[in-house]
Amino acid sequence: MHLSESARAVFAVLAAAGTATRPQLAAGAGLSKPTVSAAVAELEAAELAARSGTVSGATGRSAAVYGLGPAAGAVLAVDLGPSHTRVRGCALDGTLLAEGTGTRAGAADAVREALAALPAGAPLRTIVVAVGDVTAREREGAGMRPATAKAGPVFDAMAVALPPGVPVHLENNVNCAALAELHEGAARGSHTFGFLRIGVGIGLGIVVGGQVLRGANGAAGEVARLPYPWDEGREPRREALEEHVGARSLLRRAGEAWQDADGPRPRTVERLFALAGQGRATARAVVGRHAVDVGRLAAAVTAVLDPGLIVLGGSTGSDPQLLPGVRAELARLSWPTEVVSSTVGDSGTVVGAARLAVARGVQTVTDGALAKD
Repeated sequence: MHLSESARAVFAVLAAAGTATRPQLAAGAGLSKPTVSAAVAELEAAELAARSGTVSGATGRSAAVYGLGPAAGAVLAVDLGPSHTRVRGCALDGTLLAEGTGTRAGAADAVREALAALPAGAPLRTIVVAVGDVTAREREGAGMRPATAKAGPVFDAMAVALPPGVPVHLENNVNCAALAELHEGAARGSHTFGFLRIGVGIGLGIVVGGQVLRGANGAAGEVARLPYPWDEGREPRREALEEHVGARSLLRRAGEAWQDADGPRPRTVERLFALAGQGRATARAVVGRHAVDVGRLAAAVTAVLDPGLIVLGGSTGSDPQLLPGVRAELARLSWPTEVVSSTVGDSGTVVGAARLAVARGVQTVTDGALAKD
């Protein structure tokens, strides 16, 4: 596909706006009205744009409204979560076209479900897969492999459902969730913040100036690698901090503290937090201690980044019962930093991955082979 530079610029504006008139496209692209008219005609001929209606102006004259055409295509986002797979198919203007969900083992079926719901004939521009750890250089195409063993077998099983020849990009799942918080969640209006996920594992999404910070190795925010413990009598172990703060250790500590009078021991973190919410003393004490640990991790993050805002997410981190303890410990150890709970929930990762997929999808069109104006 060959597009002139003006058509490329107009397509990017149209994708961001969803629908627009020619004057709006001209203002957004910084081009003259005649140039935009020629660009729109070029996009219509390529079926990348299509007239979607008219709108009446203040003078009573009608203006044509344009949206993306059928050849603009779609993108796919996949969240390979610890227990569930979530999939979203979107148009290049971000419109949700399809969704699929399934177990982690049923990732391929969830992908097929979403692909089948996409508009027939719409080209699939790109696929973004959110995984737990991305520390190797990304490889694209149908033969791409995951960067670490954390997603390996599941990715392989899911990849059989992906159409061949479509660029595939790995992205850290915490970074995706941070983007969802930035655009649709608790961090709206904050261009710099940290998204601290606490669950089975731990992770940090760092947003600076509205952009995710990935680092030289793609490993920025891998707080599981912080040295722990750090004292004279014990040597730090790899990912020992994640082991200490993660959900499995939380349940273990609950089991050690549990008394016969407390009733049945909680088998899940959800049950532990529910008992704490009911006022059970032992459960509240365990959750309170967990809040202190999370607060100390937040203090370490604040000492390095000074983000001004930390959003707590994850299966345990998003529970509001942690907020008082986290805030108190952070205030004791560091400078004033706002701490809030995530508002995007379990769908945050796939929502953020879809945003990345849309951006990459638009790029595949606008960065294709260009003809000179």
